[in-house]
Amino acid sequence: MGAHKETLGFQTEVKQLLHLMIHSLYSNKEIFLRELVSNASDACDKLRFQAINNDALFENDAELKIQIGFDPQAKTITITDNGIGMNRQDAIAHLGTIAKSGTKEFFSQLSGDQQKDAALIGQFGVGFYSAFIVADEVRVRSRKAGESANQGIEWVSKGDGEFSIESIEKPQRGTEIVLHLKEGEDEILSGWKLKNIITRYSDHISLPILMKKEEWDEKTSAMKPPMTGKPLTKPTPCGHAPNQKFPKSSTPTFTKTSVLIFKSHWPTPTTA
Repeated sequence: MGAHKETLGFQTEVKQLLHLMIHSLYSNKEIFLRELVSNASDACDKLRFQAINNDALFENDAELKIQIGFDPQAKTITITDNGIGMNRQDAIAHLGTIAKSGTKEFFSQLSGDQQKDAALIGQFGVGFYSAFIVADEVRVRSRKAGESANQGIEWVSKGDGEFSIESIEKPQRGTEIVLHLKEGEDEILSGWKLKNIITRYSDHISLPILMKKEEWDEKTSAMKPPMTGKPLTKPTPCGHAPNQKFPKSSTPTFTKTSVLIFKSHWPTPTTA
């Protein structure tokens, strides 16, 4: 299948929302990660629910999880989930438009208090756009569960009123969001900072949230970039009680250098 690429304009309400995110909520930058992790969790929940009657949607991978990565050199942060994913129609509908009725109510409830207004974002389902508080480009790669690898999509926007969407090959189901950070946002590009934000805002998430382990470099007196490794069957929890027990049938696999930031109990997927 040849790549089908088109550029589309954001709905007027989305443009207004982007302006608000970028210019009015800048003092609450950390909410972007809270919202994107929450969206990733919702995507996994949707897959789990739909798979009750169609376990083929798991595609032989029922270990639902969220992964966080960062690249100091490229100045990117990546949030990945293996949830329900999106096809072209879904991406245009969910990332290019928002319900007008909900938007009107959202704007009517804004108080000018950045802390209170930031809390409204998740309530009205517009959290994805908070990515543009810290990023000058957002790139979304996704494939819907149950669809073929050549039905993946790549959605790209600089938050300037339009977005492009293109067909791509994506073997893994689920969604990968890459944030290309603005100048001056380098402080977020550390494992310590990201883990701190996640444990502060996302401790209610009932899925494992994983990051690559960092190591201290004595020569440079700095943390080495995260590295990949071989599969490991037993996770290393970070930030939890040492006696916490994990559901045996739901324990995900990890790379050797992965760190489990936290994980709560969640129900084992069942089929009807």
